[in-house]
Amino acid sequence: MAQLAIRVEGIGKKYRIGVFQDTQRDMAKSLANTFVEPARRAANILRGREEGATGLSEIFWALQDISFEVDFGEAVGIIGRNGAGKSTLLKILSRITKPTTGRVELYKQFSSLLEVGTGFHPELTGRENVFLNGAILGMSRAEVMRKYDEIVDFSGVEEFIDTPIKHYSSGMRVRLGFAVAAHMEPEILMVDEVLAVGDVEFQRKCLGKMSDVTSEGRTVLFVSHNMATISSLCPRCILLNAGQIEMDGSTDEVIAQYLGGAAAGGGEVSWAEGYADPEIDEIKINRIRLSNSTGQSTDLLDVRHPFTAEIDYELLQSLVSFRVSIHIANSEGVVIIHSHDVDNPDLAGMRQPGHYTSSCTIPGNLLSPGRYFLSVTSDIQHVKVLTQQHNILSFHISDTGAFGSDVGGRRLGVIRPVLDWTQTHES
Repeated sequence: MAQLAIRVEGIGKKYRIGVFQDTQRDMAKSLANTFVEPARRAANILRGREEGATGLSEIFWALQDISFEVDFGEAVGIIGRNGAGKSTLLKILSRITKPTTGRVELYKQFSSLLEVGTGFHPELTGRENVFLNGAILGMSRAEVMRKYDEIVDFSGVEEFIDTPIKHYSSGMRVRLGFAVAAHMEPEILMVDEVLAVGDVEFQRKCLGKMSDVTSEGRTVLFVSHNMATISSLCPRCILLNAGQIEMDGSTDEVIAQYLGGAAAGGGEVSWAEGYADPEIDEIKINRIRLSNSTGQSTDLLDVRHPFTAEIDYELLQSLVSFRVSIHIANSEGVVIIHSHDVDNPDLAGMRQPGHYTSSCTIPGNLLSPGRYFLSVTSDIQHVKVLTQQHNILSFHISDTGAFGSDVGGRRLGVIRPVLDWTQTHES
């Protein structure tokens, strides 16, 4: 019989959001509040709102009635759109924050990779911070010394290990932080999107380390937007939607449900007031759309003809190293195309505040017929991500059966470019 590692029973997390009101600004407001506020408070409670002593605020449930169990040795992926509650769930499981309702039981020693590099001191060297961070994460000095060479080698910052952390780039700090945390040996490991950091080589090393952890039979909870990574690491997956569990089952089935329901159809999505991730004030996204070769917004595209991905946005301040990126994934979550607007050198450099439209044209006869999903990201390269819309649009590439199709059906392969062929002939 399987041994239980994690039990989650009916947990919910409530936040109070609203605008602070200074009711003591003057005597008139004070007197008015004495008589008016009780009636307003009662009315707002009836409308489903609550109010504290400092002003009106609304209740927002980031999670509601979340229940599941994880057996020892299971690797479970957690997926969902931005704001679905994934990171909040991991913070509750990691005891960083307390649930408003429900309870969590952990039956094994756990470690979490949520904020890698937490506890680094900028004035200390990389070597000193390895020991400091290891102690914060619960490792003994002897354990850190035993694993020190392996940690430094994994991080790739050997050349700068005796340099103060304050001189490290953000990528170097993240790599060193992950290296320390990844070399702990907890029985339960919780990971929140750390494989999105660093360059391709480092991401490959991170993925290899995660594979080692799962193959050793330890319990893993892994939050990610990368469906291919989730598929390779986790046989089981949980889909969160608006703070609730929408589906819990085999990874292939859950990913199919997520990709099928997460994206908008019609070839276009827009925001009347502009879209921005929380705490981001550099940019607002106005519209994302797909258009066919005649410029019409659509999610039904002909395999023979080019189509365009267009991102309409507004910069609210001057930015250096800013870029807009797209990636296109197939129905299995495998990314087929990933491109940045700064691949065009003319678009690199400083961008001033104002309205912009970035467009990328995907040539015809490239993607094979099937269903695809468009994701859009904006970021300041090597500094921070500004906005992310994962699988924001879905679209279909249709095979017309015209020239280029296989005699008995569609061509094989993820892509189907028309390649240059030559021929020689001798009679």
